[in-house]
Amino acid sequence: MVVISYSPLSFTYILGIDTSCDDTSVGLVTATGEILSNVVASQLIEHAPFGGVVPEIAARSHLKALPCVTEQALSPLNGDWRRLSAIAVTCGPGLVGSLLAGLSYAKGLSLSLAKPLLAVNHLEAHIGSALLSADCPQLPLVALLVSGGHTSLALVQEEGEYLHLGGTRDDACGEAFDKVAKYLGLAYPGGPVIERVAEGSGERVEFPRPMSDSADLDFSYSGLKTAVVNYVHKLSPQERERELPAIACGFQESALGVLIIKLEKALRETGAKGFVVVGGVAVNRRLRELARNLAEELGVSYHIPPADLCTDNGVMVAASARHKLERGELAELDLAVYPNLELGQAPEPGFFSR
Repeated sequence: MVVISYSPLSFTYILGIDTSCDDTSVGLVTATGEILSNVVASQLIEHAPFGGVVPEIAARSHLKALPCVTEQALSPLNGDWRRLSAIAVTCGPGLVGSLLAGLSYAKGLSLSLAKPLLAVNHLEAHIGSALLSADCPQLPLVALLVSGGHTSLALVQEEGEYLHLGGTRDDACGEAFDKVAKYLGLAYPGGPVIERVAEGSGERVEFPRPMSDSADLDFSYSGLKTAVVNYVHKLSPQERERELPAIACGFQESALGVLIIKLEKALRETGAKGFVVVGGVAVNRRLRELARNLAEELGVSYHIPPADLCTDNGVMVAASARHKLERGELAELDLAVYPNLELGQAPEPGFFSR
Protein backbone atom coordinates (compact mmCIF):
# COMPACT_ATOMS: atom_id res chain seq x y z
CA MET A 1 0.00 0.00 0.00
CA VAL A 2 1.32 3.44 -0.96
CA VAL A 3 1.06 6.04 1.81
CA ILE A 4 0.85 9.59 0.47
CA SER A 5 2.53 12.00 2.85
CA TYR A 6 1.19 15.53 3.02
CA SER A 7 1.69 18.59 5.17
CA PRO A 8 -0.12 21.82 4.26
CA LEU A 9 2.54 23.84 6.07
CA SER A 10 5.68 22.52 4.42
CA PHE A 11 5.11 22.12 0.69
CA THR A 12 7.73 23.44 -1.73
CA TYR A 13 7.24 22.38 -5.35
CA ILE A 14 4.08 21.69 -7.36
CA LEU A 15 4.13 20.08 -10.79
CA GLY A 16 1.33 21.18 -13.10
CA ILE A 17 0.13 19.14 -16.09
CA ASP A 18 -2.29 20.38 -18.75
CA THR A 19 -3.43 18.31 -21.73
CA SER A 20 -6.90 19.78 -22.15
CA CYS A 21 -6.58 20.27 -25.91
CA ASP A 22 -3.59 19.98 -28.22
CA ASP A 23 -0.64 21.35 -26.21
CA THR A 24 1.25 19.00 -23.92
CA SER A 25 2.15 21.37 -21.10
CA VAL A 26 4.06 20.77 -17.87
CA GLY A 27 5.29 23.42 -15.44
CA LEU A 28 7.02 23.59 -12.06
CA VAL A 29 6.09 26.27 -9.51
CA THR A 30 7.23 26.91 -5.93
CA ALA A 31 4.99 27.53 -2.94
CA THR A 32 5.68 31.27 -3.28
CA GLY A 33 4.67 31.30 -6.95
CA GLU A 34 8.13 31.33 -8.48
CA ILE A 35 8.15 29.74 -11.94
CA LEU A 36 10.97 27.22 -12.24
CA SER A 37 10.02 25.73 -15.62
CA ASN A 38 7.36 25.98 -18.29
CA VAL A 39 7.64 23.35 -21.05
CA VAL A 40 5.14 23.02 -23.89
CA ALA A 41 5.10 20.55 -26.78
CA SER A 42 2.96 21.96 -29.59
CA GLN A 43 0.93 19.83 -32.00
CA LEU A 44 0.39 22.53 -34.64
CA ILE A 45 2.18 20.56 -37.34
CA GLU A 46 0.00 17.50 -36.74
CA HIS A 47 -3.30 19.38 -36.87
CA ALA A 48 -2.56 22.09 -39.46
CA PRO A 49 -3.53 19.92 -42.49
CA PHE A 50 -7.02 19.49 -41.01
CA GLY A 51 -7.60 23.15 -40.16
CA GLY A 52 -8.37 22.29 -36.54
CA VAL A 53 -7.66 19.90 -33.68
CA VAL A 54 -8.33 16.21 -34.37
CA PRO A 55 -9.15 14.67 -30.94
CA GLU A 56 -7.71 11.22 -31.67
CA ILE A 57 -4.42 12.65 -32.93
CA ALA A 58 -4.24 15.00 -29.95
CA ALA A 59 -4.69 12.24 -27.38
CA ARG A 60 -2.05 9.99 -28.96
CA SER A 61 0.40 12.86 -29.26
CA HIS A 62 0.01 13.67 -25.56
CA LEU A 63 0.84 10.09 -24.59
CA LYS A 64 3.98 10.26 -26.68
CA ALA A 65 5.13 13.68 -25.46
CA LEU A 66 4.34 13.57 -21.73
CA PRO A 67 7.39 11.62 -20.48
CA CYS A 68 9.88 13.86 -22.29
CA VAL A 69 8.09 17.12 -21.47
CA THR A 70 7.80 16.16 -17.79
CA GLU A 71 11.47 15.27 -17.57
CA GLN A 72 12.39 18.67 -19.01
CA ALA A 73 10.04 20.48 -16.64
CA LEU A 74 11.54 18.70 -13.62
CA SER A 75 15.15 19.42 -14.58
CA PRO A 76 15.47 22.10 -11.83
CA LEU A 77 15.12 19.29 -9.28
CA ASN A 78 18.25 17.58 -10.69
CA GLY A 79 16.54 14.23 -11.10
CA ASP A 80 15.21 14.03 -7.54
CA TRP A 81 11.49 13.91 -8.37
CA ARG A 82 10.64 13.00 -4.77
CA ARG A 83 11.29 16.62 -3.82
CA LEU A 84 7.91 17.37 -5.39
CA SER A 85 5.16 18.28 -2.94
CA ALA A 86 2.21 17.46 -5.20
CA ILE A 87 1.05 16.65 -8.73
CA ALA A 88 -1.62 18.98 -10.16
CA VAL A 89 -3.52 18.11 -13.33
CA THR A 90 -6.33 19.55 -15.42
CA CYS A 91 -9.44 17.37 -15.12
CA GLY A 92 -11.69 19.54 -17.32
CA PRO A 93 -13.03 21.11 -19.36
CA GLY A 94 -11.47 19.92 -22.61
CA LEU A 95 -11.28 17.03 -25.04
CA VAL A 96 -12.02 13.71 -23.34
CA GLY A 97 -9.11 11.78 -24.82
CA SER A 98 -6.63 14.58 -24.18
CA LEU A 99 -7.77 15.02 -20.59
CA LEU A 100 -7.52 11.27 -19.97
CA ALA A 101 -3.94 11.20 -21.27
CA GLY A 102 -2.81 13.85 -18.81
CA LEU A 103 -4.85 12.56 -15.87
CA SER A 104 -3.63 8.98 -16.30
CA TYR A 105 -0.03 10.16 -16.40
CA ALA A 106 -0.52 12.38 -13.34
CA LYS A 107 -2.08 9.49 -11.42
CA GLY A 108 0.93 7.35 -12.25
CA LEU A 109 3.30 9.99 -10.92
CA SER A 110 1.21 10.50 -7.80
CA LEU A 111 1.13 6.79 -7.07
CA SER A 112 4.79 6.05 -7.84
CA LEU A 113 6.14 9.08 -5.95
CA ALA A 114 3.58 8.86 -3.12
CA LYS A 115 2.61 12.50 -3.62
CA PRO A 116 -0.84 14.13 -3.36
CA LEU A 117 -2.91 14.53 -6.53
CA LEU A 118 -4.68 17.85 -7.12
CA ALA A 119 -7.58 18.32 -9.55
CA VAL A 120 -7.59 21.68 -11.36
CA ASN A 121 -10.30 23.31 -13.45
CA HIS A 122 -8.75 24.47 -16.73
CA LEU A 123 -10.73 27.73 -16.73
CA GLU A 124 -9.72 28.48 -13.15
CA ALA A 125 -6.12 27.80 -14.14
CA HIS A 126 -6.21 30.46 -16.85
CA ILE A 127 -7.33 33.01 -14.28
CA GLY A 128 -4.66 31.69 -11.93
CA SER A 129 -2.00 32.59 -14.50
CA ALA A 130 -2.90 36.26 -13.93
CA LEU A 131 -3.25 36.00 -10.15
CA LEU A 132 0.30 34.62 -10.07
CA SER A 133 1.72 38.00 -11.04
CA ALA A 134 2.63 40.77 -8.60
CA ASP A 135 1.07 43.17 -11.12
CA CYS A 136 -2.36 41.58 -10.78
CA PRO A 137 -5.06 44.02 -9.54
CA GLN A 138 -6.47 43.54 -6.07
CA LEU A 139 -9.50 41.30 -5.63
CA PRO A 140 -12.34 41.45 -6.37
CA LEU A 141 -11.69 41.85 -10.08
CA VAL A 142 -13.34 41.03 -13.39
CA ALA A 143 -11.77 38.27 -15.46
CA LEU A 144 -12.26 38.09 -19.21
CA LEU A 145 -11.40 34.58 -20.37
CA VAL A 146 -11.11 34.34 -24.12
CA SER A 147 -9.68 31.36 -25.98
CA GLY A 148 -10.39 28.89 -28.77
CA GLY A 149 -12.95 27.03 -26.72
CA HIS A 150 -14.18 29.56 -24.17
CA THR A 151 -15.34 33.16 -23.97
CA SER A 152 -16.68 34.30 -20.61
CA LEU A 153 -16.71 36.99 -17.96
CA ALA A 154 -16.47 36.29 -14.25
CA LEU A 155 -16.12 38.24 -11.04
CA VAL A 156 -13.19 36.83 -9.05
CA GLN A 157 -14.18 37.48 -5.43
CA GLU A 158 -11.42 35.42 -3.83
CA GLU A 159 -8.97 32.93 -5.28
CA GLY A 160 -11.15 29.92 -6.04
CA GLU A 161 -14.42 31.88 -5.67
CA TYR A 162 -16.05 33.05 -8.91
CA LEU A 163 -19.33 34.59 -9.95
CA HIS A 164 -20.26 33.85 -13.56
CA LEU A 165 -21.28 37.04 -15.34
CA GLY A 166 -21.66 35.95 -18.95
CA GLY A 167 -20.51 33.50 -21.61
CA THR A 168 -20.78 32.70 -25.28
CA ARG A 169 -24.06 31.34 -26.61
CA ASP A 170 -22.40 29.67 -29.60
CA ASP A 171 -18.88 30.00 -30.98
CA ALA A 172 -16.03 31.10 -28.75
CA CYS A 173 -14.03 34.11 -29.94
CA GLY A 174 -10.92 32.08 -30.79
CA GLU A 175 -13.06 29.49 -32.54
CA ALA A 176 -14.54 32.26 -34.72
CA PHE A 177 -11.03 33.42 -35.65
CA ASP A 178 -10.14 29.88 -36.74
CA LYS A 179 -13.33 29.40 -38.76
CA VAL A 180 -13.10 32.76 -40.51
CA ALA A 181 -9.43 32.18 -41.30
CA LYS A 182 -10.25 28.78 -42.79
CA TYR A 183 -13.00 30.29 -44.96
CA LEU A 184 -10.59 32.99 -46.16
CA GLY A 185 -8.04 30.34 -47.12
CA LEU A 186 -5.60 31.31 -44.38
CA ALA A 187 -3.46 28.99 -42.29
CA TYR A 188 -4.30 27.36 -38.94
CA PRO A 189 -4.44 28.55 -36.20
CA GLY A 190 -6.45 31.48 -37.45
CA GLY A 191 -5.87 34.00 -34.66
CA PRO A 192 -2.21 34.86 -35.31
CA VAL A 193 -2.71 34.80 -39.09
CA ILE A 194 -5.71 37.14 -39.08
CA GLU A 195 -3.86 39.47 -36.71
CA ARG A 196 -0.85 39.56 -39.04
CA VAL A 197 -2.96 40.16 -42.17
CA ALA A 198 -5.05 42.82 -40.42
CA GLU A 199 -1.97 44.77 -39.37
CA GLY A 200 -1.12 45.32 -43.03
CA SER A 201 -4.42 47.06 -43.74
CA GLY A 202 -4.94 50.81 -43.89
CA GLU A 203 -8.71 50.38 -43.91
CA ARG A 204 -11.32 47.89 -42.77
CA VAL A 205 -14.67 46.44 -43.74
CA GLU A 206 -17.37 47.31 -41.22
CA PHE A 207 -18.97 44.18 -39.76
CA PRO A 208 -21.66 43.97 -37.05
CA ARG A 209 -20.83 43.51 -33.39
CA PRO A 210 -23.38 40.91 -32.25
CA MET A 211 -25.05 41.42 -28.86
CA SER A 212 -23.00 44.55 -28.16
CA ASP A 213 -26.23 46.41 -27.29
CA SER A 214 -27.83 43.63 -25.25
CA ALA A 215 -28.49 44.12 -21.57
CA ASP A 216 -26.71 40.93 -20.51
CA LEU A 217 -23.03 40.04 -20.57
CA ASP A 218 -23.27 37.11 -22.98
CA PHE A 219 -21.44 36.81 -26.30
CA SER A 220 -22.33 35.44 -29.73
CA TYR A 221 -19.92 35.02 -32.65
CA SER A 222 -21.86 32.89 -35.12
CA GLY A 223 -23.57 35.96 -36.59
CA LEU A 224 -20.29 37.78 -37.12
CA LYS A 225 -18.84 34.72 -38.81
CA THR A 226 -21.88 34.55 -41.11
CA ALA A 227 -21.57 38.27 -41.92
CA VAL A 228 -17.98 37.73 -43.09
CA VAL A 229 -18.99 34.71 -45.19
CA ASN A 230 -21.86 36.64 -46.82
CA TYR A 231 -19.63 39.60 -47.60
CA VAL A 232 -16.85 37.52 -49.13
CA HIS A 233 -19.32 35.40 -51.10
CA LYS A 234 -20.27 38.45 -53.17
CA LEU A 235 -16.70 39.22 -54.19
CA SER A 236 -14.84 38.05 -57.25
CA PRO A 237 -11.57 36.17 -56.65
CA GLN A 238 -9.63 39.32 -57.54
CA GLU A 239 -11.66 41.50 -55.19
CA ARG A 240 -11.34 38.93 -52.45
CA GLU A 241 -7.57 38.90 -52.71
CA ARG A 242 -7.38 42.70 -52.84
CA GLU A 243 -9.69 43.23 -49.88
CA LEU A 244 -8.32 40.44 -47.69
CA PRO A 245 -6.43 42.77 -45.28
CA ALA A 246 -9.49 45.03 -44.90
CA ILE A 247 -11.73 42.00 -44.30
CA ALA A 248 -9.35 40.58 -41.70
CA CYS A 249 -9.04 43.96 -40.00
CA GLY A 250 -12.80 44.48 -39.96
CA PHE A 251 -13.49 41.05 -38.52
CA GLN A 252 -10.82 41.45 -35.85
CA GLU A 253 -12.09 44.88 -34.81
CA SER A 254 -15.65 43.61 -34.48
CA ALA A 255 -14.69 40.42 -32.64
CA LEU A 256 -12.42 42.17 -30.16
CA GLY A 257 -14.66 45.23 -29.91
CA VAL A 258 -17.48 43.14 -28.47
CA LEU A 259 -15.10 41.80 -25.81
CA ILE A 260 -14.19 45.32 -24.69
CA ILE A 261 -17.80 46.53 -24.71
CA LYS A 262 -18.88 43.64 -22.49
CA LEU A 263 -15.83 44.00 -20.25
CA GLU A 264 -16.57 47.67 -19.67
CA LYS A 265 -20.19 46.85 -18.85
CA ALA A 266 -19.07 44.17 -16.37
CA LEU A 267 -16.72 46.61 -14.63
CA ARG A 268 -19.45 49.22 -14.30
CA GLU A 269 -22.04 46.73 -13.04
CA THR A 270 -19.77 45.05 -10.47
CA GLY A 271 -17.89 48.14 -9.37
CA ALA A 272 -14.61 46.21 -9.61
CA LYS A 273 -11.52 48.40 -9.72
CA GLY A 274 -9.47 46.08 -11.89
CA PHE A 275 -9.58 43.36 -14.50
CA VAL A 276 -7.50 40.65 -16.11
CA VAL A 277 -7.63 39.22 -19.63
CA VAL A 278 -6.57 35.60 -19.91
CA GLY A 279 -6.64 32.75 -22.44
CA GLY A 280 -5.00 32.19 -25.80
CA VAL A 281 -6.68 35.13 -27.55
CA ALA A 282 -5.10 37.45 -24.95
CA VAL A 283 -1.87 37.08 -26.93
CA ASN A 284 -3.44 39.30 -29.62
CA ARG A 285 -1.65 42.65 -29.67
CA ARG A 286 -4.73 44.60 -30.73
CA LEU A 287 -6.72 43.17 -27.81
CA ARG A 288 -3.94 44.18 -25.44
CA GLU A 289 -4.05 47.69 -26.86
CA LEU A 290 -7.82 47.92 -26.46
CA ALA A 291 -7.61 46.60 -22.89
CA ARG A 292 -4.99 49.19 -22.00
CA ASN A 293 -7.13 51.96 -23.47
CA LEU A 294 -10.14 50.78 -21.47
CA ALA A 295 -8.17 50.71 -18.22
CA GLU A 296 -6.92 54.24 -18.83
CA GLU A 297 -10.39 55.49 -19.73
CA LEU A 298 -12.03 54.02 -16.62
CA GLY A 299 -9.11 54.66 -14.28
CA VAL A 300 -8.83 51.02 -13.22
CA SER A 301 -5.88 48.65 -13.00
CA TYR A 302 -5.45 45.62 -15.23
CA HIS A 303 -3.12 42.77 -16.05
CA ILE A 304 -2.60 40.47 -19.02
CA PRO A 305 -0.10 37.63 -18.54
CA PRO A 306 2.86 37.29 -20.91
CA ALA A 307 2.14 35.34 -24.09
CA ASP A 308 3.56 32.04 -22.83
CA LEU A 309 1.17 32.11 -19.87
CA CYS A 310 -1.88 33.01 -21.97
CA THR A 311 -1.86 29.90 -24.12
CA ASP A 312 -2.33 26.53 -22.38
CA ASN A 313 0.54 25.80 -20.00
CA GLY A 314 1.39 23.72 -16.96
CA VAL A 315 2.47 26.70 -14.86
CA MET A 316 -1.09 28.00 -14.60
CA VAL A 317 -2.23 24.57 -13.39
CA ALA A 318 0.46 24.39 -10.73
CA ALA A 319 -0.16 27.99 -9.64
CA SER A 320 -3.90 27.43 -9.29
CA ALA A 321 -3.28 24.30 -7.25
CA ARG A 322 -1.31 26.07 -4.54
CA HIS A 323 -4.34 27.22 -2.58
CA LYS A 324 -5.92 23.78 -3.02
CA LEU A 325 -2.91 22.14 -1.40
CA GLU A 326 -2.91 24.71 1.39
CA ARG A 327 -6.58 23.95 2.11
CA GLY A 328 -6.09 20.21 1.81
CA GLU A 329 -8.35 19.81 -1.23
CA LEU A 330 -6.85 16.58 -2.53
CA ALA A 331 -8.13 14.26 -5.23
CA GLU A 332 -8.44 10.49 -5.04
CA LEU A 333 -6.91 8.18 -7.61
CA ASP A 334 -10.40 7.42 -8.94
CA LEU A 335 -10.67 11.01 -10.20
CA ALA A 336 -12.41 11.19 -13.59
CA VAL A 337 -12.29 13.76 -16.38
CA TYR A 338 -15.05 16.32 -16.89
CA PRO A 339 -15.07 17.67 -20.47
CA ASN A 340 -17.88 20.15 -19.74
CA LEU A 341 -16.67 21.41 -16.36
CA GLU A 342 -17.67 25.03 -15.69
CA LEU A 343 -15.76 27.76 -13.90
CA GLY A 344 -16.06 27.38 -10.14
CA GLN A 345 -17.46 23.86 -10.45
CA ALA A 346 -15.56 21.13 -8.62
CA PRO A 347 -15.54 17.54 -9.87
CA GLU A 348 -17.71 15.44 -7.59
CA PRO A 349 -16.73 11.72 -7.75
CA GLY A 350 -13.26 11.05 -6.39
CA PHE A 351 -12.88 14.56 -5.02
CA PHE A 352 -12.92 15.51 -1.37
CA SER A 353 -11.76 18.17 1.06
CA ARG A 354 -9.79 17.38 4.18
